[in-house]
Formats: sequence, C-alpha cells, structure tokens
Amino acid sequence: MKSKLRNSLQKNKFVFTAETSPPDSGNKDTVINQVICLKNLADAVNVTDGAGAKSHMSALATAAILAQHEIEPVLQFTTRDRNRIAIQGDLLGGWALNVPNILCLYGDEVKGGDQPEAKEVRDLDTISLLKTAHDIKINHSYPSGRKIDDAPNFFIGGADTPFEIKDDFDAANLVKKINSGVEFFQTQYAFDEMILKNYMLKLNKLGVTDKAYFIIGLGVIKSAKSARWMNKNLFGINIPEQIINRIENSNNEKLEGIKICVELIERYKLISGVSGIHLMGYKQEEDIASVISNFK
Repeated sequence: MKSKLRNSLQKNKFVFTAETSPPDSGNKDTVINQVICLKNLADAVNVTDGAGAKSHMSALATAAILAQHEIEPVLQFTTRDRNRIAIQGDLLGGWALNVPNILCLYGDEVKGGDQPEAKEVRDLDTISLLKTAHDIKINHSYPSGRKIDDAPNFFIGGADTPFEIKDDFDAANLVKKINSGVEFFQTQYAFDEMILKNYMLKLNKLGVTDKAYFIIGLGVIKSAKSARWMNKNLFGINIPEQIINRIENSNNEKLEGIKICVELIERYKLISGVSGIHLMGYKQEEDIASVISNFK
C-alpha cells in the first residue's frame, strides 16, 4: 500500500485535501454519509483526533471506514490522549487498516473541551511523535529496538501557520520538523494573500519548499459574523476586513464565502511553493466538495 497523496505530489499535481470530524455516533454509515460527497474530488480527507478536546468516534476507526470506501484518509495524531505505547500501536494499526498518511499535532488542551477535568497525557511532544513515526518507518523497529515486520511506509505530515514574517525569519521550526520526518505541511487558514505570498517567497529562498510540500489551509467562510469570531478566537487566523465586508454586503453570505474561496485558490495556485489546498470547516463537507468541483 502506498500513499496516493504522496504520489500525486511527487508528480507535481496540485492537490486538494479536505477535513472531516468523526461523528458522535457508533454507526459507520454516519461517517460515509458525511464524506461521500468528497469521494473522487478530494485527493485525501483528514480525520481529526478529538477536535476541541471533545470525545467523538475514534479517529482511527473513522479513517479505516474511509479507507474501506476508497476515500484516502490522513489520520491526525495528537499528543494529548495516548502515551507512547498506545501511539505506536495505533501507528501500526492504522497502516494495517490502509491508512497511509498521518498528520502529527499537539492537539487542543482539555481545558477548552467539555470535560475539562480530564487528564492530558502528553507523553510525547510533537517532535517526539514525528520522530517516533519516522523511526518506525525507516528503522523497521520500535524505539526500544524490537523489530517490526512489514513496517509502515507513512507519508508523514506536520502543521504550519503562515504569518507576517520579519527579516530574520529562518524557518528553524519547520526545518526541525522536516529533520524529524515531515514530508508535507498542512497549514492553518491563510486568507491573507499578501502574508502568504511573502511567507512562501521566504520559504522558497531558504530552500524549505524543496524539502517538503506545502498544502495551504482555506475554507468557506459562512458569514461575516463567523469570520469576526475566527479572527478573535482562533490562533493564527487573519481574515482581512475587505473579505469580511464583501461577505457582509452580499445577498447570500455563504455563497459569497464559496466564491471567495474559489478565487483565492485560483490565485494561490500561482504562488511558487504551494503544492495544494487543504479545505477545512466543521460539518462543511458539502461546501468543500462544491469548492473543489470548480477545479475538476
């Protein structure tokens, strides 16, 4: 089994990844019903891991259900809920269930969830999680040295946030992740075109985009109200006021949000170093499918 996402990127295909959150359900049909609209449109679909520090169907189980229905998953792994022994088991289990792509993340803190009394594990930090997955892949063994038969050949991803950089920006954190095994980055929402252009220009000059693929985060802004909420409450988000005003003054805010997303993608495709778009939005699978359909 190999990652089709990796194969597409290696062939310089501009890719589209999407995102889904596991349902509050024990029925696998619920999973398929919410993601079937993305089949044959998205190159891969991320499965969030306890998003918002709330319990949902297992991310691993959800990713396996996607794979069973020929929708390639990207399984998100956070450091919050499992120790290294459980993480290593889930890494092997995911590969056995045809999950070829993983995204290693810190994960939301439990104080922001609906069970704030829960204990965070954090046995591994994000870099250690990346190194663990990479070492299993390269060395065909656990960190203890015990050998692994049929070791996974993961396509390993990390997170990034484009921001307004200063002259002394050296991308040290990205390089550290790449040296720990990252092959692709999926970014936080990047609605500010100038910030993204300057950021990617610097990464190109530093040679970072020669070492990893960058899939830029976007989404459908449902309303001006939600845009202002995102600016205020979500780390690293900067939705320009001109976009918010345009949505607010439209006849249909969600349709205008879709139109803006499509326009930004058309321009982002022209930015050197951008290898694809990662479309996010809670329970917005159909809106995401609508956006991608403009490019298929």
